[in-house]
Amino acid sequence: MEPVRTIEIFQNFPSPKTFVAGDVIFREGEPGKETYGIIEGNVNILVKGKLLETIEKGDVFGEGALIQPEHTRGSTAIANTDCTLAFLDRSHFLFAIEQTPMFAVQLLKSYSDRLRSLRHMLVETLPNS
Repeated sequence: MEPVRTIEIFQNFPSPKTFVAGDVIFREGEPGKETYGIIEGNVNILVKGKLLETIEKGDVFGEGALIQPEHTRGSTAIANTDCTLAFLDRSHFLFAIEQTPMFAVQLLKSYSDRLRSLRHMLVETLPNS
């Protein structure tokens, strides 16, 4: 099951959140209380004002603020298109991980895939030695 589907199942709120293209979902450095899963649309992730990646339907983001000791955002998330996002607060996020270990495995796979992609992009920007 996609991680975003697990978030939808454990979501404690009546409906997902919607954002229009250009809306800031959260900003780097601010406190974070929720993680998000993209049901529809795509989201730009920026670090220090620079576009790092664009994530798409099925991806999960924003969990770092829930698990880091300082609970702050490490990036800015901006709706690149109109978006529908499922979301979980910290207690429901931890409950989802505890009750559905495959959710945790799928999250790890999603982030591993994204990290691999970012590494390849980084290597392409380095000068040949």
